[in-house]
Amino acid sequence: MYPLLGLFVIGIAFGIVKLWLLMRATVNSKKFFEMIKGVLKKEGVRPAIEKCETTRGPLAALFHAGLERADRGLAYVERAIENEAAVQLGFLERGMVWLSTIISVAPMLGFLGTVQGMIIAFDTIAKSNDIVPSEVAGGISTALLTTFSGLAIAIPIQIFYNYFVNKVDRMVVEMEDYSNKLVEFLIDNDMVAS
Repeated sequence: MYPLLGLFVIGIAFGIVKLWLLMRATVNSKKFFEMIKGVLKKEGVRPAIEKCETTRGPLAALFHAGLERADRGLAYVERAIENEAAVQLGFLERGMVWLSTIISVAPMLGFLGTVQGMIIAFDTIAKSNDIVPSEVAGGISTALLTTFSGLAIAIPIQIFYNYFVNKVDRMVVEMEDYSNKLVEFLIDNDMVAS
């Protein structure tokens, strides 16, 4: 039960930290894009870069990387955005492997406890040469309790994990969409070097 408790504490801690990080990384993509467009039209590339520097989140980092290379040409802008997207995706997916591991290991530890409890129950039966329900009940109780605990840990962590995967997927789609819109805007307004 102690390893299961440890997994539960670690899983909840990772889940809370991941939730906090994803909430901090989330911005209103449409609003941010419209603001950057406005700054680009009125003030130019350098002020837009400064706005990206003061805004948190992966989309601002992608825009920053692309705008920094606007004076070098379209190929540099696109490559910078792609490279930054890989970095941001790594950031967004950080810690997910631990949640996945806990989801897999917790039920297995529970089933291991089930096997141990059944071994204890059958060992008790073998030693007494008779089935005494009160003596066997302890082993069966251990078996059922550990299985229950393993599943009770894995289920909420799985819910966290599924939410995070969905959130990261949506953020990646938005990053792709708005990065493409930024590149198109730069081309349409002759803000990228030829």
